[in-house]
Amino acid sequence: MSVTAFTMGAIAVPVFGLGFVDSALIIILINFVGALPVALFCCFGAKLGLRQMVLSRLFFGYYMSKLLAVIQMVICISWTSISAVMGAQLFHAVNPSMPGWAGILLTILLSFLLGLFGYKVIHAYERWAWLPCMVILVIVMGVFASSGRFNSLLPLSTGPPEVSSVLSYCSGIWGYMAGWASFAADYSVYQRSSRSVAPIFLWSFAGLYAPTVFGELLGAAIATATVHEKDYLTAYSDSGIGGLLAAVLRPVLGRFGDFCIVVLALSIVAGTCASIYSISFSLQALGQATHRIPRFLWTVVGVGVCAAIAIPAYDSFATWLSNIAVVLGYFTSIYVGVLLPEHFVFRRSFSAYQADYFDKPKALAPGYAASLAFAIGIVGVALGMAQAWYTGPISRLCGDDGGDIGFLLGLGFSLVSYVTLRPFERRYFGR
Repeated sequence: MSVTAFTMGAIAVPVFGLGFVDSALIIILINFVGALPVALFCCFGAKLGLRQMVLSRLFFGYYMSKLLAVIQMVICISWTSISAVMGAQLFHAVNPSMPGWAGILLTILLSFLLGLFGYKVIHAYERWAWLPCMVILVIVMGVFASSGRFNSLLPLSTGPPEVSSVLSYCSGIWGYMAGWASFAADYSVYQRSSRSVAPIFLWSFAGLYAPTVFGELLGAAIATATVHEKDYLTAYSDSGIGGLLAAVLRPVLGRFGDFCIVVLALSIVAGTCASIYSISFSLQALGQATHRIPRFLWTVVGVGVCAAIAIPAYDSFATWLSNIAVVLGYFTSIYVGVLLPEHFVFRRSFSAYQADYFDKPKALAPGYAASLAFAIGIVGVALGMAQAWYTGPISRLCGDDGGDIGFLLGLGFSLVSYVTLRPFERRYFGR
């Protein structure tokens, strides 16, 4: 649990123009669907003992998986960067004299220290890091509920504008939740392979779904106050999410409210340290040459790139956040569209995988079917995406601004094409 989920919920009102009711329905339903593949891939890590990008070789082949590792690395860097900006906004809300770059560097440095020491340190930190964040978010909920500022009756829009906003927000929420699928197995490889799949799946699902939905619903509820409450709108305009939280806490709790905001800022590290940790494995998965370079050196490189991206992004946080979440959703949809049918249609059991072949290109699946399905999935995304820089022809049917269904078309196109192509590949190559 971290304040990142709160932020994803809060942008529903000022960025997508939604009310609480439609935001809540999207948050509850889309997160439920998005958490399913993440929980499944946690089971893969435990059963096969392979990290996510190395695991991808069993589906995409040895060489295509390198491209996936590069894409995943870019996504991890982007997500870490924008999360660092979020932390900087929270620090700035407490101390306006603190420049944005200082808050960014502080967040990235703390993430780097945890990611540097590896899984055991991250696991120990994550075991307890959620608790103070949970307590403070409950305090935020109580203070806001007693303020009388919650506006649950923002009118629901109708017609193409509402369709466009709903679909675009669905895309962002899907990307935020399902995006963990691209490195889920990294954090379950140390589970006993003899352990039952059911508890791994259920606990992974619950651990993702419950705190994410709670944080996003709270964020959406508080953001409704920016519509009619001038002080909330001004605070959000001046300091983003940090200003919004300060508007809730500071008038009632004073300096203790500032302390709560600082703790929430530090909670961001719980997510960014995992991303930084996975960046190094993505780079090592590129081949023998990169694998020989120690993980901590790749971690240093990743941190440097994150800082270089985050500092220029400070002044346009909300736009960057929604765009990165959506792009992450595109990639995850196509990725899931290949892995799901391979497991449920063709393999049907974890015992059907030969994990020992992960570094033997000629023993792995050739990856032609997966690569072509991935390319077809990109076509689906292009037809259905709706971004400021491009709107697909199908998305234009959902309104003047387009409704983003790129993640749905990407999933559908890649899944159907893979189910069609994979039997021919297996018949011809025998693997």
